[in-house]
This record gives sequence, structure tokens and C-alpha cells, in this order.
Amino acid sequence: MSSLTNDTLQLLPVMEHFYTIQGEGYHQGRAAYFIRLGGCDVGCVWCDVKDSWDASKHPQYLLSEITNMVIRGAAEKNANNADVLVVITGGEPLMHNLDQLTLSLREKGFQTNIETSGSSSLSGYWDWICLSPKKFKAALPEVIEKADELKVVVFNKSDFEWAEKYAAQVKPGCRLYLQVEWDKRETVMPLIIDYVKQHPQWRISVQIHKYINVP
Repeated sequence: MSSLTNDTLQLLPVMEHFYTIQGEGYHQGRAAYFIRLGGCDVGCVWCDVKDSWDASKHPQYLLSEITNMVIRGAAEKNANNADVLVVITGGEPLMHNLDQLTLSLREKGFQTNIETSGSSSLSGYWDWICLSPKKFKAALPEVIEKADELKVVVFNKSDFEWAEKYAAQVKPGCRLYLQVEWDKRETVMPLIIDYVKQHPQWRISVQIHKYINVP
């Protein structure tokens, strides 16, 4: 891994960024700084951030500017950088090369986490990779095999069988999560509960940020 010794001319489209509490998956409940990058070629029909799809709609920032956003966010709360998880999401963040951004964040002591559909080639240096595959564009084997966490959004009953196909491909020890599609929670959550009882290798991911009213 080469060190990032100076700023590069790489620009990344940032839709939004904020310091909050991770609401989903393995790191649920943990302080996290989110960077949502613009651009997505997956196009989930139930996506709740469709404004992220068109990268040209969002301002472009230098890597140093993005890193400084995170530094300021942590400093405002007197947080130790080493305790803050930086979550890169989208859109589909792997549409961009993330090598230098993640190096910059790591050099400042932050931990790096990506949330990705896995549909584009893997880049970046990660402490945690959350793979959330979508039916609209298949995840690549190179991402599947590196995933630390598999988080499958369940829209209907057929998604359980689809989730198991991915569970069979991830590495041993990968954490398995089923997460209800928010608008279907009243009808689908009981199905997830029953499924996890029958298949205890899975856990339920609940979007607690929507209940505790944080971004």
C-alpha cells in the first residue's frame, strides 16, 4: 500500500455527508461519518435515495476536502478519529476509484467501511466491506469473496432463496443480515422473523436510524 503524500486532482461527487449513528447491520448503533457519493447504475425501484443516481447533480470535491469534512465532523464532537467509522455509500460508490480517498482517511486514523451492491470493480482499502447485492445488477465475484458482511434487503418471500445463493458464495465468517424493505415492513418483517428462527445463521438488520430520527 503506497502512502498518500499529497493531494491529487481526483474529484468525487458528494451528494451529502454527515456525522450520525449507523442504523443498520453489523455496526448498528456506532458513531459513523457518512459520505454519500453520487452516481449509480444499479437503479433499484425501491431506492430511497434516487437523487444520488445522477452524479452530475452533485458538487465535486477534492480528496483533501472530503477528508477535512470528516476531520471537522469528529472534532466538533470531540471524538477520537480512531473511534470513528467512515462509511462510504451511495448511489453505488464503487463506480469511483476509492484507493486514494481511503488511504487519506486511514492516514488520519479513521476506520473505513463501504456499503456497496458489489456491481463494480473493488477499489479502496477497507476495514469493513458491507455487500448489499441487488437483483437489478449482479455483484462481482471479486467483491463477494471480500465481503465481511452480507446484508440482503427483503422485498418479498422469494428474496430468501436469493439471499441464500449469495450466502453460499461469501467467505467463512461473513456476517449474514436480512433487512426488510422499509415500505414492506408490516407484511414482510414477520416473514423475516420466522425465517431467522428457522435459519439462525442469519440476523435481522433493523434500520434504527428511522426510529430514533437521525440521518
